[in-house]
Amino acid sequence: MTLTMGQKAGWGLADMGIVVFVIIKQLLVLAFLTSYLGIDAATAGAIATGVLLFDMITDPAIGYLSDKTNSRWGRRVPWMVIGAVVLAAGTYLMFAVPPGRDPGFNALWFTGFFVMATIGFTMVSIPYGATAGEMTQDAKERSAMVAWRMGFASVGILIGGALLPALAGNSLEGHARAALIVAPVVIAAIWLSVFITRKAPRIMLPSSVSPLKMMRLVLSNRAFVTLAVLYGVMTFAVALITAGLAFAVIYLIEDQGGTPLSGLAGALGPLSLLLGMFVLGSILSQIVWVILSNRIGKTGALCVGLAAYIGLLFALYLALPSTNVTVVAGLFLIAGFTNGSYQQIPWAMYPDLMDVTRAETGEAIEGAFSAIWLFGQKLANALAPGAMGLILAVFGWRSTTEGRVEQLPEAVNALHYAMTLVPAGIFALSIFCLLAIYAPKARRVLA
Repeated sequence: MTLTMGQKAGWGLADMGIVVFVIIKQLLVLAFLTSYLGIDAATAGAIATGVLLFDMITDPAIGYLSDKTNSRWGRRVPWMVIGAVVLAAGTYLMFAVPPGRDPGFNALWFTGFFVMATIGFTMVSIPYGATAGEMTQDAKERSAMVAWRMGFASVGILIGGALLPALAGNSLEGHARAALIVAPVVIAAIWLSVFITRKAPRIMLPSSVSPLKMMRLVLSNRAFVTLAVLYGVMTFAVALITAGLAFAVIYLIEDQGGTPLSGLAGALGPLSLLLGMFVLGSILSQIVWVILSNRIGKTGALCVGLAAYIGLLFALYLALPSTNVTVVAGLFLIAGFTNGSYQQIPWAMYPDLMDVTRAETGEAIEGAFSAIWLFGQKLANALAPGAMGLILAVFGWRSTTEGRVEQLPEAVNALHYAMTLVPAGIFALSIFCLLAIYAPKARRVLA
């Protein structure tokens, strides 16, 4: 059965709500803890990493349970519907820290509700990722689905990374107010996606495979495991950039006016402007990566995208620190375009590899595959803020409750390198491994 355009777009819509939280935890958490709750950089990084490592424990369990769920709505829908509410509520509450408390109380409050939000995130993201393997087995159709998904994900980036900070302003209370405004958007995107795709193909019957056998089947798919590991490595590079961005806007970008976008930066705030340009580039790139994937193959297209990403990061390294927000905004437009390859192509690659196991064994265990896929991504997202916090702490980064404080030159330089040259090196390693290790494995099973 061929999916309708509405079903492809409707499936992608859910990721708008999911990505709002992804961006919040990658972009805002570390800066929020150090700039508004008075928590030192090393402790803030440890909190972010600790919660996100805990979140990974729930992935295999929810993947297994969603494969085994038996309901009138199928295996995935109940998890997504309930998880959306848990996710939105936890996101609001983690920012709603009572004012005037000491850093210890602030850390406990934030950590508790951060855990709640990540559990809700897993309840949505694991079943959602599994549905890509259930709705279609056509590789080109999946590329189109993922293009819709990443288009909506770009809107989610804009909401979480640009709208929420703009609404929050420069206050603790503003962050809670902004999160409350955004919460219904998260729920609506996920619920509406479920409704639009209600008639799309689904595997309704629960799997009868034991948890241990599920893991053995997934791990025996060597091409999939290799791709999952490499996607985790790429995600670590992207997460390092994201973890440093909120700091970079404060300490590496200081527009002195007189450029075409200075007025817009003043009205929206530099972070919102840069995220807006990034999202625009990402949206414009989606059709390009679909076409390139169809012409030279998904692996080749991904390598082209990563190579372009490396060039962009070197250009950004040379441009920062900057007093010209227009130049930096232009680079972020290109960054969004190159990041589109990382966003889109691997998500269209891994369901093709799920099909191999289903064809060989007859087992529909997409939830288990989705759990392992997201495990690598979550591990990278967990380690990146801890790594960034540790780097900044080693070079003497200073925390505050006022939003900004004078930093040591060494600390600012460490931030500069950590969000440009280090990710560029990781992407270079990823290209090598894709061509030398992954591609031969994939050719053997997908030929």
